[in-house]
Amino acid sequence: MTVANPIGVHALVWAGDTSPASVRHAIDRTAAAGYDLLELSLHDSVSLDVDAARAQLADAGLKVACSRGLAFDADVSSSDPAVVERGERLLHDSLAVTHGLGGTHFTGALYSALGKYGAPLGSEGRRNAVSVIRGLAQKAGALGMTLGLEVCNRYETHVINTARDALRLADDIGEDNVLIHLDTYHMNIEEDDLVRPVHEVGDRLGYVHIGENHRGYLGSGHLDFTSFFHALADIGYRGPITFESFSSAVVAPGLSADLAIWRNLWSDGEDLARHARGFIDQHLTASSVRP
Repeated sequence: MTVANPIGVHALVWAGDTSPASVRHAIDRTAAAGYDLLELSLHDSVSLDVDAARAQLADAGLKVACSRGLAFDADVSSSDPAVVERGERLLHDSLAVTHGLGGTHFTGALYSALGKYGAPLGSEGRRNAVSVIRGLAQKAGALGMTLGLEVCNRYETHVINTARDALRLADDIGEDNVLIHLDTYHMNIEEDDLVRPVHEVGDRLGYVHIGENHRGYLGSGHLDFTSFFHALADIGYRGPITFESFSSAVVAPGLSADLAIWRNLWSDGEDLARHARGFIDQHLTASSVRP
């Protein structure tokens, strides 16, 4: 039976950076574990050999998606024009990397720094984020690419914390290739349940992260994945579903600090990834997301 959704895994399951050796390892292990797609975080993109990675992905028969958040000194939701400009440059550089890898999905917290803010988002900062992402979306559209607005929890951004927030931001941006990215880890913190947000987003859902409430092994926490996968079936979602899990055993120290990854939730990425691949497959079958 053919799987309709490309099933992906985040490269941070395998390696904490994007050096040539780490990318090669991530590609090899992703293919061996039976995935269709590898998601690369561009927090370390200066180390990435784009041409070599693209060739390796093609040889392995893998699709690719890229994600990132911004930094407080390069934040498009800032009211400081110099900070906004640095964030805008990072986004356009990352879009070019994603395109160079052969990817069509560039997603993440594209609208702000990844970290805890000390105050609510101001109107000027919101206008800046809308303006920058609108321009980025127009560039992406010309390349046949989509942008994902990943809905993150209150400890990682103050711009959008719920699906409804993301829909309002996407409406203000006003570009059809700006889609919503739902993540079960963040939804568990901010949403009332895992079903209504999926129904609210509907055909504007463009990317999905599957992660446990503690970001460890799928099924070892308390999330209601049965209801979530049935909600995906309800809306006929056919986009990527990517497993995301972090452990301080793998994630680089800087990113570990940004994401508050203080525990070794696992040490064997291969066992974790193979387990997740089977878990997702079973839920897709049971919820009739498959054709």
